[in-house]
Amino acid sequence: MNTYLEDFLAYLNIEQGVSPHTLEAYRRDIADFIQWADSLGRTRLEDVQRSDIDSYIAALKTGKQPLSANSIERRLSAINSFYKYLAREGFSVNSPVSQLARRKKDQRLPNYLSIAQVEALFAALDPDLATNPALGLRNRAMVELLYSSGLRVSELCNLRIDQVNIDEQFLRTMGKGSKERIVPLGAVALQWLERYLLQGRSALKPKRGLPATADEVFLTVKGKPIYRQAVYAVVRTAGEQAGIKGLHPHVLRHTFATHLLNGGADLRALQEMLGHSDLSTTQVYTHLSKEHLKEEYIAAHPRAKRGT
Repeated sequence: MNTYLEDFLAYLNIEQGVSPHTLEAYRRDIADFIQWADSLGRTRLEDVQRSDIDSYIAALKTGKQPLSANSIERRLSAINSFYKYLAREGFSVNSPVSQLARRKKDQRLPNYLSIAQVEALFAALDPDLATNPALGLRNRAMVELLYSSGLRVSELCNLRIDQVNIDEQFLRTMGKGSKERIVPLGAVALQWLERYLLQGRSALKPKRGLPATADEVFLTVKGKPIYRQAVYAVVRTAGEQAGIKGLHPHVLRHTFATHLLNGGADLRALQEMLGHSDLSTTQVYTHLSKEHLKEEYIAAHPRAKRGT
C-alpha cells in the first residue's frame, strides 16, 4: 500500500500541481490510514471493509488526540481520493469510504480585521521605529501587499521582481495548481513596495554581494528568499504590538476580501483576484459582509435594539 501511496503523491505533484503543503497533508493522512489498516491485518486495500472505516472513524474521535468532525471529513476525503486514483489506474478496488453518508463540513466564518485594527497594525509597522531600516521597509511592504492584494503566504514568498508591473499597478502571481492570475496593486502598497525596492532590498545581502539567483522580491537579512515562517513571525509580532493576538497572514487575505465586498466589489471579480476555482469558496465572504451590515444597522438605527 505504501508503494501505491508514493505513486499517488507523484500524480498529485506532477499532474495536479498541488502545493507542497497540500501534498504533505495527503501523505500524512493516508499514511496514518495505511498504518491503522495494517494494525488490523489488512495488508491489501481491497481487504478494507466498510465496517473497518466505521471503526477507523470511531478511533479518530476517541484517540489520545481526538480529531474534530471537519478534520475527520478531510481525512476521509483524502482516503477516498486515493482509492479513486487507484481505480483510474486500473486497480479493481472499490472505495469503502464512498459508501458512507458523508456529512457537510461546518462552515466557519473566517476571521478578519476591522479598519481600525488595520490602521493600528500599520502604525506598528512604521519603518522609522525599526532597529534595522531595511527590514522595517521590507516588513511594511510585505504586510501592505498581503492586505492590498490578498496574496497567500506562498505567493508572497515566491513573488519575483519580473512579476511586478509598477507602471501598470498590478502583479502576476502563481497560485494553487500552478495557475497564474493578475492582481491589482493598491496605491499605498505600491508606494511602500517602491520604497523597499529602492532603499531597502539592496541592503539585504550577504557580505560578498547579492546572489544572482535571488530574484524574489522579498529577502531575508542574508539576501536569501524570504520563507513562510519568517512572514508568519513578522505578522504575528506586528499584530501583538497592535493589540491583535494570534494574527497570521491568512487573516489579512480574509480582510482583503471582506473589505472589498463591504466596499461594493463584485463577487466574480473578487473570485478572480483571490484565485478561487469555485465561486462557492468566495461566497463565504458574503456572510461576513451581511454580518457587517447587520452590525452597522444595529449601531445606527434608533429602533434596531430591543426595548427601544
